Amino acid sequence: MTTALETRNEVLDALYAEMARQMRDSRDSITENAELARTIAASIKKNRSLVLLGMGGSHAVGRALEPCYRAVGVDAIAVTLSEQLDAPLPLAERSVIVTSQSGESAEVLRWFDEGRAHEDTFGLTMEPASSLAKLTRCLIGEGGSEIPFAATRSLTVTLALHAAVLRELGSDISAALEVMGAVSPADVTPAIAKLADVRTIVTSGRTQQGVAEAIALGLTELSRLPCFSLEGGQLRHGPVEMLAPDVGVVMFRDADASAGYVTSLAEFILTTSDSPLVIFDASGLDPVPGAETIVCPTSSGLAACFALLPSAQRFMVDFAASRVPDVGTPLRCSKVTKVE
Repeated sequence: MTTALETRNEVLDALYAEMARQMRDSRDSITENAELARTIAASIKKNRSLVLLGMGGSHAVGRALEPCYRAVGVDAIAVTLSEQLDAPLPLAERSVIVTSQSGESAEVLRWFDEGRAHEDTFGLTMEPASSLAKLTRCLIGEGGSEIPFAATRSLTVTLALHAAVLRELGSDISAALEVMGAVSPADVTPAIAKLADVRTIVTSGRTQQGVAEAIALGLTELSRLPCFSLEGGQLRHGPVEMLAPDVGVVMFRDADASAGYVTSLAEFILTTSDSPLVIFDASGLDPVPGAETIVCPTSSGLAACFALLPSAQRFMVDFAASRVPDVGTPLRCSKVTKVE
């Protein structure tokens, strides 16, 4: 197995550099966007309903945030912009946050060009000079645009911008801020070794399913292996038939009521198949025997997103580097998708 150190190049170094400053930029993003966060929260309080629109990693972040908004009484749903363009969800009396880390995604620009936005539409981007920032009032992530191909820092900063809004909605984000100030990536070498012989990876979570989807996307982009994500209940309902020694499973567990279901599924996978299993674990529970456990700070909800992402991202990048000599260099697409 090739190690990330052996394949080190400028692109890989750029990925590491983005991840190294993501928590600092996240904390700064919360501070710098407080005023607009209050405005967005007022809109959400008025409507009690929120639609999160995005593509790729931006949509995965929306999926991660659905449970956080629902926990404060908001009817929140994340929808891909392509689906909203083709089969639109009615947006009357709903607040909308359109996320595009570049602010230039093709679907974002078409959605605005076709006049789909209304007065309770807001944006979220990493790029203050982008088209999205000019089209609507935007939360702006600190640190500027992310340069490497796969999303790492931009995912975390996007979560932080939403944390600013959630705080204005009454959510206690102190645990998230504490994690941001202390978390660092764990040693993921054992997890990479556990999955050394797989040809595909399926990621899975319950309340942390959005994080699972973000990591599956990055794994696919960087390793060029067919990696995908299935929510824990969905994985149990039939797709477990695919399990085999060359099908790796990566699960995400945090310290909430869903942890028991993650544990149960992990035990089922280990007792009924030879699939190698890795668990990124913020639950504080005992490790599941037979699984490779990457211990993260005990936390739940939004705080768990910040606790799990640094180690999961490092795994995502280093696993890919063990498979692909030119990791982070896209062959068929680009950082910003400008064509539908």
